[in-house]
Amino acid sequence: MKIAVVGATGMVGQVMLKVLEERNFPVTELIPVASEKSVGKKVSYKGKEYTIHSMADAIAARPDIAIFSAGGGTSLEYAPKFAEVGTTVVDNSSAWRMDPTKKLIVPEINADQLEESDKIIANPNCSTIQMVLSLAPLHKQYKIKRLVVSTYQSITGTGVKAVRQLENEYVGEQGEMAYHYPIHRNAIPACDVFEENGYTKEEMKLVRETQKILGDSTIAVTATAVRIPVVGGHSEAINVEFENDFDLAEVRKLLSGTDGVTVQDNPDTNTYPMPIYAEGKNDVFVGRLRRDDSQPNTLNMWVVADNLRKGAATNAVQIAEYLAAKELV
Repeated sequence: MKIAVVGATGMVGQVMLKVLEERNFPVTELIPVASEKSVGKKVSYKGKEYTIHSMADAIAARPDIAIFSAGGGTSLEYAPKFAEVGTTVVDNSSAWRMDPTKKLIVPEINADQLEESDKIIANPNCSTIQMVLSLAPLHKQYKIKRLVVSTYQSITGTGVKAVRQLENEYVGEQGEMAYHYPIHRNAIPACDVFEENGYTKEEMKLVRETQKILGDSTIAVTATAVRIPVVGGHSEAINVEFENDFDLAEVRKLLSGTDGVTVQDNPDTNTYPMPIYAEGKNDVFVGRLRRDDSQPNTLNMWVVADNLRKGAATNAVQIAEYLAAKELV
């Protein structure tokens, strides 16, 4: 298949190339795309060097699939242009996620919604993906009533600039700031910009995207998103209230049987998910499973995933794999 990776020089774009290679996606022609200043530079894929193309050249090449990770503005402008020439776009930005005419896909949950006519497909937000993947089997069994989630998010979700800021601060050097405040030895309770309701965009993504992916607007969600000086991935403390009661052993069994989920839950051996171990892996890791004794039918859980992998690149490539397997492109 002829595949374009738009934003190929960025942090997520680089992981997309790595994931395509690792999963042996059937790429017959690779078209890496980046900003005008990067055109002509090289990226590496399967031991070969590929020249960065311009957006216009990539559209003219009419790829089967274009995987985007280049920001919302770029996606709004160029995704429709790829779609017009018959390319199916899998977009990693927030541009199309809440568009009622576009599907918001986590393959293990709702890939069966996809049809050949879907030419722009939205990849959910990183923090949403790991949460809904761990909650979907529980929602099906017990019906979620309310979610309270606090996220502890890796600086890699902000990008290279944030990683450099942390590295500079760690050695005591001045440099460009990705955040309003130092991130080294700090926790910043503001991911993305604030909306009128006092919540950040990141927090509201968890609300809106969860309801859309699980197909249930009655699920009440409230979120607090925090940026911490971690590289390996995002962590989430999730308190979930169900309509129906649950059995903890059954919860573990349901999660253990869910594709893409690994249960790490044994307090006796200090076994629980941590970003230091999630980094570079494609699964979502779930642990610290316990009842909330303060009210009925409520579960506490701790969920960790590499936000550049399942939270972005891996999920997008899995969507592409589904499209290819079902011959929808």
